[in-house]
Parts: sequence; C-alpha cells; structure tokens
Amino acid sequence: MTYVVLDACIKCKFTDCVEVCPVDCFYEGATMLVINPDECIDCGVCEPECPVDAIKPDTEPGLEKLLEVNREYAALWPNITVKKTPLPDYEKFQQEAEKFEKYFSPEPGEGDAQ
Repeated sequence: MTYVVLDACIKCKFTDCVEVCPVDCFYEGATMLVINPDECIDCGVCEPECPVDAIKPDTEPGLEKLLEVNREYAALWPNITVKKTPLPDYEKFQQEAEKFEKYFSPEPGEGDAQ
C-alpha cells in the first residue's frame, strides 16, 4: 500500500503533509503535490494533515489513474519537505470537484528552493 495525492490538492496545494512525512516522499508541481509511491512507507501520518482530504491510501477504489500521475510526476518534480503558504485564491477551489481536467499542470513547482 502507498498513499496517493488526489485532484482535491489542485489549485490549493496545502503543504501541511510534507512537514510530517518521515521519508520526504512529496514532490511539488505548479498546482499540486504528489507522493512517490516507491518512497512512501505507508505510515499514514500525512493523510489527516490535509485540510482538503486530498490524500488517500491506494487501496481505495478508483485511484489507479492518480496513482500513476503521482508516480510519473514524482520522478519529474522537485522534492518538498517544508511547509509553504497555499496557492492564492485556494478558498475558491477547495470545494470544487473534478479539478484534474480543468487545472492540472505538468509544470514543476519550486520544491524546497526559495
């Protein structure tokens, strides 16, 4: 089992989860975070930290596509281990559903670089 960042993260990008991760398996894109499933130790401490409930175990049905997105972009985006401010206007997007098709960006974030 591993944990997966869902599209609920898109356009919000809270980073509370990265501070508690003991193995630093989060990676930052322009609009969301992802978890490297090969680095995740399945401890689950990140899941309750997400204010928008965007982290779930991969055992939940229907997460196959997002598991692959997490795997693919964790190899391309920079590692993030420090908490940052959420994206501007995140309040507008917190409750929106099905954000992947509308707002996903393959562009990397800054990671821990400031």
